[in-house]
Amino acid sequence: MTESGSAVGSLTRASMAYVLAGGRGSRLMQLTERRAKPAVYFGGKSRIIDFALSNALNSGIRRIGVATQYKAHSLIRHLQNGWNFFRRERNEGFDILPASQRVAGENWYAGTADAVYQNIDIIEGYDPEYIVLLAGDHVYKMDYAKILEQHVQSGADVTVACIEVPREDAEGFGVMAVDADYRIVNFIEKQKNPPEMPGRPGMCLASMGIYVFSTARLIDELRRDAADPESSRDFGKDIIPYLVKNGKAVAHHFSQSCVRASPELPVYWRDVGTVDAYWQANIDLTEVVPELDLYDKSWPIWTDALITPPAKFVHDVEGRRGSAVQSLVSGGCIVSGSSVRRSLLFTGVHVHSFARVENAVILPDVQIGRDAILRDVIIDRGVTIPTGLVIGEDPEVDAARFHRTANGISLVTQNMIDRLTD
Repeated sequence: MTESGSAVGSLTRASMAYVLAGGRGSRLMQLTERRAKPAVYFGGKSRIIDFALSNALNSGIRRIGVATQYKAHSLIRHLQNGWNFFRRERNEGFDILPASQRVAGENWYAGTADAVYQNIDIIEGYDPEYIVLLAGDHVYKMDYAKILEQHVQSGADVTVACIEVPREDAEGFGVMAVDADYRIVNFIEKQKNPPEMPGRPGMCLASMGIYVFSTARLIDELRRDAADPESSRDFGKDIIPYLVKNGKAVAHHFSQSCVRASPELPVYWRDVGTVDAYWQANIDLTEVVPELDLYDKSWPIWTDALITPPAKFVHDVEGRRGSAVQSLVSGGCIVSGSSVRRSLLFTGVHVHSFARVENAVILPDVQIGRDAILRDVIIDRGVTIPTGLVIGEDPEVDAARFHRTANGISLVTQNMIDRLTD
């Protein structure tokens, strides 16, 4: 290892990743009725939170805390099953931190800053020199060692990871203005008409919800903020704007730390927070060369890896041939005398004879009955699609039965299916 590499490695070993995973994810509609947004399935066998956690692990960070809140059981079970390999004797640790009235008079986390403030004692127990604060509900690959290195070299009080987004999409982000040295001179949280980047008309510099602090400075800021009765206890609304005005806040451009299969590919970061965005990001993985490379062994996405048999394709007669084209088919799936095109099948899906599936995201353990036709759909986990059901051909019928987006994607749950036979 080079001297520079050794220095970066020491930074990650001296750091703790703290993942904010309490998001409600209401724009994902029925997908988050029973699970928090970070626990929503993605990419065939993962959950959304696995990307932030895998980035931390692959970056060399071995101390991780995850703050949970909204409908956390599915998420907590996933974390316990898939992320329980950290060992204390190697100076590693993995803590799940539900909102649990740890501070007198408090119950639920009041905001993102409060979700860290209530667990200061746990952070101090690990005694990290730096804290990498992460949102647990985005899909991307990032080497956090790069932003840590910039943070130390710049002498910043906080370093904020940022990405360029079109102005029309920027209203849902914190948007910043920076000087020539990337010092943040203005930070506006989720407002209409955000400022454009100089020389880049139509583009804004948006916060990714990733912040790096020295632990001591972070704790000081959290205690100051907790004592302010006017604060909303939020990083984007309170902590970061305060440091922009009263400290040194520096931006880190995602292009410097994005992990890509090749330099020619664009930077990849997705907020899969709507039904349409979720469907599109999963379907994009079926491309010949997708922008997000799930096959990169040098930067794997760790998860709760279930032990399953291989996928199976059976029957080979005209009109009843098990096949999948431009699709991802996970372990335990059976495509039995049916056709699957441009679709993503999660673990344990069974597509029965004569069914046709196209442009579909099928979550785990779904049964698709004979002669069913499914196009432009998301099917929630464990749904049983009745024999002969057709989705994706008549917009009015689909809208009456299921949740259908303006872009024509139908989200289907078991409750919706059950109502068809009531």
